[in-house]
Amino acid sequence: MDSTGGGRSGTVAAVDLGATSGRVVLGHVSPGGLRLQHVARFANRPVAVPEGDGAEGLHWDVLGLWQSIRDGLAEAARLDPAIASIGVDSWAVDYGLLRGGRLGGLPYHYRDERTAAGVRAVHAAVPADELYRRTGLAHLPFNTVFQLAADRVAGTLDHADEVLLIPDLVSRWLTGASVTERTNASTTGMLAAGGAGWDEEILRVVGVSPGLLAPLVDPGTGLGGLLPSLRATLGGGREIPVTAVGSHDTASAVVGVPLDSEHDAYISSGTWSLVGLEVEAPIVTDAARAANFTNEGGVDSRVRFLKNISGLWLLSESMRTWDAAASDASRSSDLAALLAAAAEVQGPVAVFDAADPRFTPPGDMPGRITEWCVEHGVRPPATRAEVVRSILESLAAAYAQTLDEAEVLSGRRITTVHVVGGGSQNDLLCRLTADRTGRVVLAGPVEATAIGNVLVQARAAGLVPRSSSLEALRALVRAAYPPVRYMPGQAPLG
Repeated sequence: MDSTGGGRSGTVAAVDLGATSGRVVLGHVSPGGLRLQHVARFANRPVAVPEGDGAEGLHWDVLGLWQSIRDGLAEAARLDPAIASIGVDSWAVDYGLLRGGRLGGLPYHYRDERTAAGVRAVHAAVPADELYRRTGLAHLPFNTVFQLAADRVAGTLDHADEVLLIPDLVSRWLTGASVTERTNASTTGMLAAGGAGWDEEILRVVGVSPGLLAPLVDPGTGLGGLLPSLRATLGGGREIPVTAVGSHDTASAVVGVPLDSEHDAYISSGTWSLVGLEVEAPIVTDAARAANFTNEGGVDSRVRFLKNISGLWLLSESMRTWDAAASDASRSSDLAALLAAAAEVQGPVAVFDAADPRFTPPGDMPGRITEWCVEHGVRPPATRAEVVRSILESLAAAYAQTLDEAEVLSGRRITTVHVVGGGSQNDLLCRLTADRTGRVVLAGPVEATAIGNVLVQARAAGLVPRSSSLEALRALVRAAYPPVRYMPGQAPLG
């Protein structure tokens, strides 16, 4: 390792688990250079499991994910035996319950409907406005605090002696070390605003002993090397170190956003759309709570002041519905063709409220859009192309409203919007976003989450100077992945 911290060439492995798919990526870092190499990609599908009351619970297949992660890391080590580090990020809020180091069952999926009892239990003891003031977290019915309260009501929590968020669970399986990475802890609704530590009063109300929660660590913390049982298959016999990154995928994604000034906002566009700003301190005003803005921890103690909006989930669920109704596989939906047809739709289409709770669970999304339109006296989309256009117009309208709110709440003027993630490849969505927001849109990089994961590891390993600020890391991103520029009312400019 470079003792001067001046940077050197090397490779790290990023495990990036999204709500619909996961990937293992090699990040090749050299002085002034950054390159990703995709090693493995795998589906992440929820599983419905019959439960004792006759209903079905929606869970994550973490065992299948673990096998895919192992296979991907083994291939990564084969491709580059000198990997300097491994880091894991994932979606937020969900967790595994362990007893004696063993997983007690498949973790619940945040879209499972069991949490209503948890919301009632928490709000009966801590009013919503006080909860926001204490944690800075916007109300979402699936926040970890409500899920754990539901587990306490159901008695499930009684059988656990440890709670680990999903990326921390994977890191424990890799190293044997139990930690709670701080950026992901900030999404639980149990961490004090600003991230200093757990709010013990909220833990008491929920019935969670502080001893159930692993110690908090910051991004960049070393977690130890691979367990001996894994070294032969995953590390070529080497004790590859595992490093905590911004383990909430949005925290890593924001590291990978090439923000250039305080007038820049971001949209991390994937299954969900996370729309917001990077600020220095939480904004926990009554107005921010009323607008449902959240304050989540970022890398280097930054704060992600953002709003969580339904995202490309609306489109993927619509396509799933159409594919399920097809008489044979050859009639499955073609996304590129649908987007091209949507771009040609003439005249206005329905703009619906993408934040309506009816759009959260899996199911018939086109039917729900029609239902919303009928209830609100709006003409429903009549063709698949109109449904797609309606979804994208509605998302762009939600982005515009959210950015306008962010300006007022933060006191900042927003002139530029960075779109990263899968949505940055959606030309129509980017054009509509520029038009509806009236702001410059810079699209890319697509793999911002993996990039952020890689850069935090690279800094910890000395592959870039250990003194590098987020701004210096983002300069590497700008150089390696020039964005596509969209102006309001114009075609994209390369």
